[in-house]
Amino acid sequence: MIDSDSVTPTVKTPHRDWRPSGDARPANPPALPPAGGPPRVCAQANSLRYNNEVMAQTFASGDDLIFQLESGFGLLRVIAIDQCDSGTIWHLLAYEELFPDVESAERALTGPVSLHVRNPHMALTERAFERTPAARLGNRPVTDVERIAYQQWIESGGEVADRSALLMLGIR
Repeated sequence: MIDSDSVTPTVKTPHRDWRPSGDARPANPPALPPAGGPPRVCAQANSLRYNNEVMAQTFASGDDLIFQLESGFGLLRVIAIDQCDSGTIWHLLAYEELFPDVESAERALTGPVSLHVRNPHMALTERAFERTPAARLGNRPVTDVERIAYQQWIESGGEVADRSALLMLGIR
């Protein structure tokens, strides 16, 4: 397997859904072109269309991701991305904490040692990762401690799950 630094998955994230309603900041990402009216969210999960173009996010190893639940916002972290014959394998770490808003989650990431790990490693297929509704918050280097579970997975010839990260965590 080849560890890729950056991969553009077919994950299409509805940027406007990761901010709580009533947030004063604009919901649309700044990369949206100005012409053609407001974006249209499609029925398919994780896709945003603007003038009939699907907008995708690029994720890389070290990315901190946020997802929204009814009870708050949670954090995931991309530990590694492997390319193999059967497709892309996404390696994620999940944190235990839930936050009332995006800003609280962003603040927690400034001191990540205070975060508690819920699951140190989940290996997901591309299909499963596409079904994990998450948006990128930032990127920081993956630590050796964060890589331990990933290395153990490699050594054990680990399995790859075809269920979303939220299902793997028992959240949805």
